[in-house]
Formats: sequence, C-alpha cells, structure tokens
Amino acid sequence: MTRPGPDTYDDEEDRVSERLTIGEFSRVTHLSIRTLRRYHEQDLLVPAEVDPATGYRYYAPAQVRPALTIKRFRDLDLPLADLRRFLQAESAGGGEAGRAAAQQVVASHLRRLEDRLGRTQRAVEALRELLDPAAERTVGVEVLPPQRVLAVSLDVPHGADLSWYDAAMRDLDAAAGRRPVLPPGGRYEHELFTEGHGRATVYLPAEAPLPPDAPATVREVHLPERTAAVATHAGPHDDLDLTYAAVGSFAARNGLRPQNLVEEVYLVGPRDTGRPDRWRTLVAWLITPGTGRSPASSTVPPEP
Repeated sequence: MTRPGPDTYDDEEDRVSERLTIGEFSRVTHLSIRTLRRYHEQDLLVPAEVDPATGYRYYAPAQVRPALTIKRFRDLDLPLADLRRFLQAESAGGGEAGRAAAQQVVASHLRRLEDRLGRTQRAVEALRELLDPAAERTVGVEVLPPQRVLAVSLDVPHGADLSWYDAAMRDLDAAAGRRPVLPPGGRYEHELFTEGHGRATVYLPAEAPLPPDAPATVREVHLPERTAAVATHAGPHDDLDLTYAAVGSFAARNGLRPQNLVEEVYLVGPRDTGRPDRWRTLVAWLITPGTGRSPASSTVPPEP
C-alpha cells in the first residue's frame, strides 16, 4: 500500500486553512448567514465548495471582495439581471471585452441613480415651495399674436408615453428643414391632463409655405390672436404642475373664463441645451377675451 507523502498532507492542510465556513465568512464580510445563503440561491455568490455529505458551504478568501461588491450593488438597487451580467463579465477574465461589458452595466446604473437623485432633489424643492407661504410665481394676462405655423395634430391615447411628441417633432423638423424658426409649441386639451388622453397639436412657427415633400402628418395652421393667463416656467418639467396651478388659480380668482386649451411654448428646451436648469417654458392658460376683471400681472402662491 502506498502511503501519502508529506507534500500531500501539506496540500490538504493548505486547502482546509484557505477555506472559510459560512459563519467565518459572515464575520469577515459583515454579511449575515441568511444573506449569504440568499446570494447562493440567486446564483450571485456561489461558495467555493459545498460538502456533498453535509451541505456545508465553504468560501475562499478571494471571494471577500466580490461579496462586498455584490452588497454595494444591491444597496444601490442594481437589478438582479444587471448584476448577473456584471458578474459574468467580471468572471470572464481580464479581456477588454469583459471589462467593457462590466463598465457598461455600472455606467448605465449610475445614470439611472443620477436621474433618480435629480428627480428626488426637484421633488424636495417643489415641496419646500408648496410649504412656504411666501413662495409665489408671477402670472399675468397677455395677448398672444396671430401666428402661421406648421402643425401636427393627433389624439393621444390613454397611457401613452411622450413618444407621440417626439414623432410629431421629427415630422415638423423634416417639413421645416433648415429654415430658421421660432421656438416650438404645443396646444393641448385639458382632458389630456385630467383624463390621461385628449387632443394635442404640436407646432413650429414658419413663414415659408409647406413644402410638397413634407410628411403627410404636417399641415399649415393659422393660430389666431388669443388671450391667456401666462407664466414662464423655469427649469425642468418635473414641477410644471406648480406653474399650471398658478395660472389656473389666477384665472379662477379673477373670474377669467377658461377655454378648453392650454398652450405651451418651449422658449428654451432640450433642443437648445442639455442643461434642464436652463429650460424656459411659457405656459398660456387660454381664456375667453373680455371675461373677468382683466387684471394686470400678479404673483400667485402655488396651490398645496
């Protein structure tokens, strides 16, 4: 019978000394045993060894950093599917393709987090304004001049995202070509906001006639002179409802009879700058001329 040599015993002792029980690994990483079992069940962190007889899990010291990385990603709400893609890319080796794939997962999620943080910050700012009795938005009555525009009108269905607006603008840009135009705008039935669906008209002011090769959705429209309670909204559109509340309240308090349309003019928008803090949107609450007290401009606190 051949007896194992001393090197064999040394190899076995090294293998045993380099593995950590799930309890030891939990103490090292500060991850609970329950969490480590869940990571294993989710195929996120598979133990280096599982005893087939006892089912005991054993981990390698090299798995400490991946375990903590997984925890950080889960703390940041990285979806499981994206986390698995990241781990697969990482485990594929140090090649350029693997690193690029892993970095893409991280970069995409960081953008989502930055967007979420921005929305949270803007929601906090809006709430502070609503809770501040001194916070006011300037509203006035203006007469908008008649305009000749290229327009796309459509019925926006219930539950639609803003892809209808993007499609309308693409058709308008194709019709307008490179001719200089004033800022784009839109005319929307109130039902679009109160019911979630309704009639919308997106337009571009243009002096030149409609070209013969323009998209079939585009037509020439003459916007008449119209009277409106107006306010200029500054910044991104997350709190555009506060400006709507200001012009609507202004109209109601002054006995101005509203029409069934609100108009927005995108004085400065995503087409002009990638910085939402620089956006400027004119909100015009169309009213029936000659109604109410025809007040001058005033400041209106946002409705709580």
